[in-house]
Amino acid sequence: MNWWEGYEFCIWDGAFLPSEAEWKYAAAGGSQQREFPWGSAAPGTDNRYAIYGCCYPAGPGSCQEAWCTGVRNIAPVGTASLGAGAWGHLDLAGSFWEWNLDFYPDDTAFVDPCTNCAYLRPTSTRVVKVGNFSEGPYYLPTWLRYDYDPSNREIYLGFRCARAPL
Repeated sequence: MNWWEGYEFCIWDGAFLPSEAEWKYAAAGGSQQREFPWGSAAPGTDNRYAIYGCCYPAGPGSCQEAWCTGVRNIAPVGTASLGAGAWGHLDLAGSFWEWNLDFYPDDTAFVDPCTNCAYLRPTSTRVVKVGNFSEGPYYLPTWLRYDYDPSNREIYLGFRCARAPL
């Protein structure tokens, strides 16, 4: 899915594409500032904490790029059940890079930092958060972010819709 498709789907579903700050708050457990959504334990290669490194579905000892053949490495939602975040959110690390609402800020954006806001000044790219099924564990920490062209549509790009608390 590209950014536009994710954004539109969330609106259609009565939800919204979360800002980077909202996404990170959920993934890092708010003030707990967890390294990974589940805490600080290493993710292992048995698909219990996160789906990454082409380890799904083969598991430990089989993690290699030769196993990455696309859709066969995409696990059903919730497969990595021990990787739940502080409030029970699943799949916040691994599986897919997730689009965020924010544009990816240029270097000048950090002159005037904000708290709990979205970066909405247009740039050519949007923020995506935390690794995917084909990349190694170094892409799993909650603080990691990258920039992608919003028109990109890749097998490892996805999104998560958010809703206001009831």
